[in-house]
Amino acid sequence: MSNPRRALVMAAAAVALALTSVPALATDIPPADTVVTSPNVTHVLNIPKPAPIAGTINTDIAFQGDYAYVGNYGGFSIYDISNPKKAKPVSSVVCPGSQMDVSVYGNLLFTAVDSSRSDDSCNSTSQPASVKESWEGVRIFDVSDKANPKYIKSVETNCGSHTLTLVPGKGRDRDKNVYVYVSSYNPNATFPDCQPPHDKLSIIKVPLRNPTAAAVAATPVVFPDGGNETQPGLLLPTSGCHDITAYAEKDIAAGACMGDGVLFDISDRLNPKVTARTTDPNFAFWHSATFSNDAKKVVFTDELGGGGGATCNEATGPNRGADAIYDISNGQFTFKSYFKIPRYQDDSENCVAHNGSLIPVKGRDIMVQAWYMGGLSVWDFTDAANPKEIGYFERGPRSAGGGGGIWSAYYYNGYIYAADFHEGFDVVKITDPLTNNARRVHTDRLNVQTQESYRNW
Repeated sequence: MSNPRRALVMAAAAVALALTSVPALATDIPPADTVVTSPNVTHVLNIPKPAPIAGTINTDIAFQGDYAYVGNYGGFSIYDISNPKKAKPVSSVVCPGSQMDVSVYGNLLFTAVDSSRSDDSCNSTSQPASVKESWEGVRIFDVSDKANPKYIKSVETNCGSHTLTLVPGKGRDRDKNVYVYVSSYNPNATFPDCQPPHDKLSIIKVPLRNPTAAAVAATPVVFPDGGNETQPGLLLPTSGCHDITAYAEKDIAAGACMGDGVLFDISDRLNPKVTARTTDPNFAFWHSATFSNDAKKVVFTDELGGGGGATCNEATGPNRGADAIYDISNGQFTFKSYFKIPRYQDDSENCVAHNGSLIPVKGRDIMVQAWYMGGLSVWDFTDAANPKEIGYFERGPRSAGGGGGIWSAYYYNGYIYAADFHEGFDVVKITDPLTNNARRVHTDRLNVQTQESYRNW
């Protein structure tokens, strides 16, 4: 970690838990480094990390057209996925700064930097946040030439950018501007650019015809009276949001905000309003959110422990480190149930509910989700009170030791793509009666934190 505020920027892994009540046997754990899948899942391809960033971990993924953009603590890589069975790297950009959450819009790639750097350049080095001249925030790249991306702009934001969410403009503004909701947290009185109580978002306005004019346009406070700060078992008291998923066409967003789950009205892009809040005694750290396609449900993930714990096990119990499924009715949350992967992991394996996306199945609510060394899980929450896993892909414990696993796993145009800390970029396919009709749905982009409805069923 480059400074104390980054206790949650993870280079190892996090914590989760298992749903099954039957203790796992040693014989249930796959051999070291071995890929195992459910019968309906096929491992299509693995691409090791390209040499320029092979020494740092993979993180998030964004998609546009025939390309996938994979973030990495050392920068990012672009992959040609026009033929998923023969996907290949096109280029890699070395530009260090955790955790490199990525989103793409037109020819612009936005990357989040949540580690204090000596300056905003790609040659920067780690520097304490207590130094006023240190930089962290959002970097913008022009990716019109996939083989030669160009770094065109940086925007510094208070407390950096742990994650970022693109929100298109509305009406006539849609073709003029895109907005970047920057999530950050954990202020410290010794950090000049990250003062407590924080509790806010930074919103960057990006003029699409002149992206180098991008700048912070608003800093709305999410928790004017303070967030959840006293609940026993919280990883950290609420001081901002970890991640936000915007459903722009419906003018709503869901915020996973440390100790709080939040629903926003984002009809005024620069002035999001909190319309509902909830807490959960079993949640330690609200990490991310996914709406159902009809926005009548939302799945929140809990990043129990924040990293490194081997707690996909019986000891942790069924209700901690889980996903929580909520109905949204009359603008308010109603808790329905928890979901955990029903596969215990070895005590050497870190496991946590992490990043996932919907699989566009008509009439059902199904998503794929990363669980670090728990692999990826395909699960059905159509019956919100009784979710169930329907497929999985994972690897056995690392022979090299230490943590790792799949950071993000997303469905895009017929395939599942996964970014693994150490193992690189995986292409996976599920063949199942519950998911097969998703193959009919194709889109030309996917930024998971910017949900768009699936209309061409």
